Amino acid sequence: MTGGAKGIGAATVKLLREAGASVHSLDIESGCDVTDEKQVREAFARIGGFDILVNNAGRAIRKTALEISEEEWDAVQALNLKAVFFCSRNAVPHMKKRGGGAIVNLASIMGLSGGIYPNASYQASKGAVVNLTRALALEWAADNIRVNAVAPGYVRTELTVPIFGNPEMMKTVMAHTPLGRFPEPEEIAAAIVYLCSPEAKCVTGIVLPVDSGYLAR
Repeated sequence: MTGGAKGIGAATVKLLREAGASVHSLDIESGCDVTDEKQVREAFARIGGFDILVNNAGRAIRKTALEISEEEWDAVQALNLKAVFFCSRNAVPHMKKRGGGAIVNLASIMGLSGGIYPNASYQASKGAVVNLTRALALEWAADNIRVNAVAPGYVRTELTVPIFGNPEMMKTVMAHTPLGRFPEPEEIAAAIVYLCSPEAKCVTGIVLPVDSGYLAR
């Protein structure tokens, strides 16, 4: 999986291992830049055979559409979208050798809505992940490779520190959270592991929100 060192990624690594999977984490901390296709290809070759890929690595630069620079925009798209594409297509040959596999992408409720706060670069990248998930699910279904996504709501991780650390922002977020509580990283991980599992063998092309009711409004 990508981005397995912290937050949702670390929780997913733990749960996958508890389910009996052998897990490898690819991220900058482990020496792989997943926005570089050559590095991804080489890392997958070192790992060898595998049949699960979780595309979790991501970033946010919370600036308005008028404030964000071209370089910042490109950095968000590179990790949130291009890396998902690179990792997914380079995983396919390995999965074909094992008779199929499961890919789970981390989308976001911000890929299914305009959001609460201005963050166009992030919203655009996650919206693209949503439709990329559908497109790849159709393209690779004949190879018995399932492609799904999980769309978390507001989860307390390093990515959301600016929001969770601001009481006024949290009041607004809570007003859009019907259940009155936020998902924990372990709860997002549980959704990811389900989509990786044999229990989801007929599930492909979906985006599963874990959002405490945010999208129901």
